[in-house]
Amino acid sequence: MLNSLPHSVIVIGPDGDIRDANTAAEHFFDISAPLLRRYKLRELVPFGSPLLELIEQVRQRGGAVNEYKVDLTTPRMPSERIVDLHVAPVPEQPGHVVVMLQRRSIADKMDRQLTHRGAARSVTALAAMLAHEIKNPLSGIRGAAQLLEQSVGDDDRALTRLICDEADRIVKLVDRMEVFADKRPVDREPINIHVVLEHVKRLAQSGFARHIRFVEEYDPSLPAIFANRDQLVQVFLNLVKNAAEAIGSDATDGEIQLTTAFRPGVRLSLPGSKARVSLPLEFCVKDNGPGVPEDLRPHLFDPFVTTKPTGTGLGLALVAKIIGDHGGIVECESQPHRTSFCVLMPMYTGDYTGDDGGRGGAARDGAASRG
Repeated sequence: MLNSLPHSVIVIGPDGDIRDANTAAEHFFDISAPLLRRYKLRELVPFGSPLLELIEQVRQRGGAVNEYKVDLTTPRMPSERIVDLHVAPVPEQPGHVVVMLQRRSIADKMDRQLTHRGAARSVTALAAMLAHEIKNPLSGIRGAAQLLEQSVGDDDRALTRLICDEADRIVKLVDRMEVFADKRPVDREPINIHVVLEHVKRLAQSGFARHIRFVEEYDPSLPAIFANRDQLVQVFLNLVKNAAEAIGSDATDGEIQLTTAFRPGVRLSLPGSKARVSLPLEFCVKDNGPGVPEDLRPHLFDPFVTTKPTGTGLGLALVAKIIGDHGGIVECESQPHRTSFCVLMPMYTGDYTGDDGGRGGAARDGAASRG
């Protein structure tokens, strides 16, 4: 059965020796299964590898854990081996642990996780430039059009009105982009995420989602998060609005699920650092719309990427920026009739120092932006 799995799977005994391995693991370590059984795992992974720590954690505490972007490259295996790890105890075999390694290249994993960081920086620079180089001339163009409107006939007056309307539209777009350039610290406080989600649901049900059924699956025991309430409302209102628009106004069975859960096994590397952060709080918006076009999936949170005829493609880019600034990540998965946007965030510990809690926040794909 193990050999039918596409990812590497190994079983580790109580003393750290490899008890079993599937075909994918043979390829990963470039060692046959009979020879692998002669090794202890620590002989095949880098010294001090987080994998060894995870195995010990599972033995002591029980329960499965996941960790993303773990480097298992060694001098013996010089080609880069960046993996996602899933470690779980083996039922009825005390001390035994099963490890699944899902290989990712550095380019694949880091580029996909952090695409929106570079994209947001690009938008930030562009927004700063546009604010000075476009808004000021537009103000003059609009003023000139208003003066012309007073001295032309009815036919030409329609054209001057068009100039004013288009100038206003461009200014609004630049205003939205300027949000990316705002580096001022935001006020944060302990927030009950369920209060935020219920507020967003009420807003949606009184407007754009009045025809859609909402289903809540909340974990009432979740601790508070340290965040800016208005920004969280902006994030989840955007996600719910996207879900409603994906379902469409003509759907008779449209459904949006709002879920919260505690996932203690999720950890992620901070970019440019060996430190790893825990992101146990999961908040999801799920819809039963048609799903996301496959060709858009690699461009997840890129600015200006959208499936909407009149969309700007900035909504989800802003979602990713806000969540990243709060130290979290956004995951997306999509298939026909089931699309999920899940926000993973750190737990509030009461020791916030006032600096940027978002270093290391990112977006991870599995679906695509519908901004």
